[in-house]
Amino acid sequence: MTAANEAKGILERLGGGGPIWSSDGLEVRSPIDGSTAGRLAETPDLDPVVARSVEAFRAWRRVPAPRRGELVRLFGEELRAAKDDLARLVTLEAGKIVSEGLGEVQEMIDVCDFAVGLSRQLYGLTLPSERPGHHMRETWQPLGPVLVISAFNFPVAVWAWNACLALVCGDPVIWKPSEKTPLTALATQAVFERALARFGDAPEGLSQVVVGGRDAGEALAADPRIPLVSATGSTRMGRAVAQTVAARLGRSLLELGGNNAMIVTPSADLEMAVRAIAFSAVGTCGQRCTSLRRLLVHESVADALIARLKAAYETLSVGDPREDGVLVGPLIDADAAETFDAALAQAVGQGGEIVAGGARLNRDGVYVRPAIVRMPAQTAVVEHETFAPILYILTWSDFDEAVAMQNAVPQGLSSCVFTDSVREAEQFLSAWGSDCGIANVNIGPSGAEIGGAFGGEKDTGGGRESGSDAWKAYMRRQTQTVNFSSALPLAQGVRFEV
Repeated sequence: MTAANEAKGILERLGGGGPIWSSDGLEVRSPIDGSTAGRLAETPDLDPVVARSVEAFRAWRRVPAPRRGELVRLFGEELRAAKDDLARLVTLEAGKIVSEGLGEVQEMIDVCDFAVGLSRQLYGLTLPSERPGHHMRETWQPLGPVLVISAFNFPVAVWAWNACLALVCGDPVIWKPSEKTPLTALATQAVFERALARFGDAPEGLSQVVVGGRDAGEALAADPRIPLVSATGSTRMGRAVAQTVAARLGRSLLELGGNNAMIVTPSADLEMAVRAIAFSAVGTCGQRCTSLRRLLVHESVADALIARLKAAYETLSVGDPREDGVLVGPLIDADAAETFDAALAQAVGQGGEIVAGGARLNRDGVYVRPAIVRMPAQTAVVEHETFAPILYILTWSDFDEAVAMQNAVPQGLSSCVFTDSVREAEQFLSAWGSDCGIANVNIGPSGAEIGGAFGGEKDTGGGRESGSDAWKAYMRRQTQTVNFSSALPLAQGVRFEV
């Protein structure tokens, strides 16, 4: 059985089959072997989708937040029951190794747990009023339908970050998944509908999936009935979404590209650094927004670290991600491989030396050997994010120079330093240290936990998803003043007698 047909079978087992196939719709393909399972019918008309979401909002905002949390709790239970199947589908459609597919579904379960607790903690403030007999408070109210545009590399977890928070905040969700991974979205919707059936009285249209390409995402982003658009993907895509949404004065929550660096100092534990580098640079075949792209190593330890890395890369098993022992699966498609080849050619043209990897494997699917390239400087190709397993190595002699080099790229998502120096660690975390949304000490830049707000600065878009107070993006803030006196004093001592 081909990988794509196996994926189709799992979707049907999860309840997401039915009349969804077409002769001329969106092609469903697995990167594992390049196989296809047919074409999905694209959503024919977007207006009824948005209209249902608007109607669902009118009802859902009246449901108490803890009750809304009960739906998410039930969804978490259904995800636990479907974890193996859904994770297998992630592997088949996105090409992740088995443990990463399981980890992604676990991330969905974890964010369900977080959101359930959050449903009883949508705290506002009480504020002192300068006027006698007045009470001021700040509350958070449901916002409205939320559009989630997700990327292929995390086909279900990022939707869950948004959807679970949006649902407990009182907002319906419209999901436009990547056209490269639509089956995982349909499967997740089927699992969610099981939770809806157990919940009993949720409005129709609370969660909907739109199957389509770029045109569908653009049309939904332009719809004024959708107050918030959360988009995950490339910086190019994010700029287009931001301009479309801003033109109608809507809100956008953007989680875009990353060009993440690790600084390795002379005092670093090199063995631990090698393990962190290997996962961060080649996990998901280098197709994470938090993947390690730039390794900034002190000149005194560079040769020793490169030798260890080269040896580690030579042991990496590249192949079918379903097989035991495989650590690196396929790139998502042929376009990704062409980008990989082009970036390596540019790196060599800009003075780089390929230290390890860089070749394609001759087999069905798109497989490459993760590459290490030693660069003479942070050239144009290094400053550009290539969504593939290429690790650029640069050296430095002064710690301030290393931090400046890390910050001197357009993106600002994740960053890390390996050091045993408290001074270096604290400087890296200071206001004049890393300029990224995520900064780590002695762990890699990839693999964030759901409890912290996830996102970055500059070309990464500035959005925050998942933990901490990211929930506020899905609500509207309202300042309320109540006069319980028999007088009507004005603020700031203004007098206006009539």
